[in-house]
Amino acid sequence: MSLNNGQTLTSGGQDLTRSSSSRAPWEDARMVLKPSTPTRKPKPPNPENAVTIAVSSRVLFNMEREQQIYEQQGMEEYIKYQVEHETEPFSPGPAFSFVKALEAVNTQLRELYPESEELFDVVLMTNNHAYVGLRLINTINHHQLFIERFCMTGGNSPIGYLKAYHTNLYLSADSAKVREALEEGIAAATMFTPEKMKEVSETQLRVAFDGDAVLFSDESERIFKAHGLDKFFEHEKAHENKPLDHGPLKCFLEALGKLQKKFYGKGQRMDCPIRTYLVTARSAASSGTRALKTLRSWGLEIDEALFLAGAPKGPMLEKIRPHIFFDDQMFHVEGAAELGTVACHVPYGIAQRVARKGNKDKETSSPLK
Repeated sequence: MSLNNGQTLTSGGQDLTRSSSSRAPWEDARMVLKPSTPTRKPKPPNPENAVTIAVSSRVLFNMEREQQIYEQQGMEEYIKYQVEHETEPFSPGPAFSFVKALEAVNTQLRELYPESEELFDVVLMTNNHAYVGLRLINTINHHQLFIERFCMTGGNSPIGYLKAYHTNLYLSADSAKVREALEEGIAAATMFTPEKMKEVSETQLRVAFDGDAVLFSDESERIFKAHGLDKFFEHEKAHENKPLDHGPLKCFLEALGKLQKKFYGKGQRMDCPIRTYLVTARSAASSGTRALKTLRSWGLEIDEALFLAGAPKGPMLEKIRPHIFFDDQMFHVEGAAELGTVACHVPYGIAQRVARKGNKDKETSSPLK
């Protein structure tokens, strides 16, 4: 979305730029708002100590109707519609349950470590105009979300702000912005919306990762793409004691692990509210050893490892019911989404270049509706 400044806004049929009063336009807009602001919110953690998750407004909330207005009628009508409906909250989007799970973990961390700032911190990162921010704030208060940090860039790309916010993970519906973030060395993924999302746990955050080109580099996948499965197995056997290089989401798994250890330190390993999964197409006996040894060499733990030997991932994810699943191949993302899993595409590695050879580049397809 590309929004510009200085547009004519309307609210209740009145042109806000031609108000007969002496108030500024945004003061007139504020008069139609009656937000219900939650009280006694906990203090946000220092960004330097927190695990920061940046989410776009289009993945946190369902803004499909608004996006259609922007694409079909233009930016002025888009902002006009938002102002006219700013007391109507958006419905939850695909990232909503994930964010609620982050907040549930924070509640338990604050109980165990009242003074600690090692918590999840959610930042709403959007290129929306600031006028739309009124509706976003009203929606956040309506759903009783704890999101205090906003970045509304008025049409400019928000990517440049991610490092300033010490972002550990960026989630967006815009694949171009996700690629830009990855190029800046920031863990990022394009989030897709299943037609019908599965119910997920309200007390335990569950995060599922693919291995190659997500947690790990695409080194082994390059061998497979270039030389086939047999050469891939030979390569993995010959290098099983050599750790793979890190992939784009290794740092996010590492951040999750640090918070898990805080629960372990209180004797809650078996009741930890964060659970991680490796869901990979690798075979356990033929190529699983290197994956597990790589994680061990990094000092990282994974709670459950599922080696599917090429079988579809969707049915297994349906049983796990993660809040979020990351994969570098759209085939697996689509398969997961078809069965109700909120899946994210990580456009990284050799699989993306192979996809571009076809007439249709799946990695750039629109988020599933």
